[in-house]
Amino acid sequence: MDDLKKQLRANPLRIGISTRALFKLEEEHSVFEKDGVQAYADLQLKRENKLLEKGAAFEVVERLLQLNENDKAPFVQIVLLSRNSPDLSLRAFNSIKEYGLPVVTGSFTSGAPLGPFIPAWRVDLFLSNEHSDVKAAIEAGTAAARLGPVPSSYDRVITDEVRIAFDGDAVVFSSESDQVYKAEGLEGFRRHESENAKKPMEGGPFGEFLKKLSILRAIYLDESGVSKVRIGIVTARDSAAHARVINTLRAWGTPADEAHFVGQWDKAPILEAFGAHIFFDDQEKHVLGASKVVAAGHVPGPHDGGDTVIPSGDIPK
Repeated sequence: MDDLKKQLRANPLRIGISTRALFKLEEEHSVFEKDGVQAYADLQLKRENKLLEKGAAFEVVERLLQLNENDKAPFVQIVLLSRNSPDLSLRAFNSIKEYGLPVVTGSFTSGAPLGPFIPAWRVDLFLSNEHSDVKAAIEAGTAAARLGPVPSSYDRVITDEVRIAFDGDAVVFSSESDQVYKAEGLEGFRRHESENAKKPMEGGPFGEFLKKLSILRAIYLDESGVSKVRIGIVTARDSAAHARVINTLRAWGTPADEAHFVGQWDKAPILEAFGAHIFFDDQEKHVLGASKVVAAGHVPGPHDGGDTVIPSGDIPK
């Protein structure tokens, strides 16, 4: 345990986050889109001392930061990355201070793309509302997702846990199996997965993030095998293709606390039952459905957002 703590303190789980992902800035952004930069800047300056409301990623960020131990090097660090100008940074940092978040570093680029700063900050995960910045992060080899709005009907439970859920193929795992399905159909996909059930899959855009998150999970694992960091896999695979998922997680040393093989079932009720604080998927339809009950991030993938990927099983009547 001490070795894991030392390892993570030396190289913390570092998350880069935009101001619009951390805080609720839909109104201000609509002013920017409708009336331009100057009107947006005037509004932000006018509201400089007004507390920003919590955004889609706020809860998961807050819960992760609460896992740091007082007066010791952190396990988790947050870097604020914003296209705002430095002059408009005060409102964000004022709100961060008011909420008591230990976020002390960031970049403000006055409208310039954030992509170049993601590898510069060596972040393990980047969360934003801007598609081009998210895509640039993925292309640079960093886990990244475009977040939607704050969930409208999520019942927040007060615990000291953080629960993070992932889709499998093209998110945690590579898109190899997706491509087999696309080329050979469902039966070809099932045959391929059965033949390769014991062969670990390559990592996808979130593979390395999952491995590092698993270190944090292990640090907080108690004697009964329960951790404050709970990891869930929610995938469209069904029992006919589930073995390779389990064997890959074993090979990586990244056990999931829960795995749900949902076929064509809607993922939102499963995520709500799991109590996820954030969910990552590469299909927009799953992200849109999940965003009603959980902060949901779209991971740019190798296929069109509307494509059906690995539709295993049937929806119960």
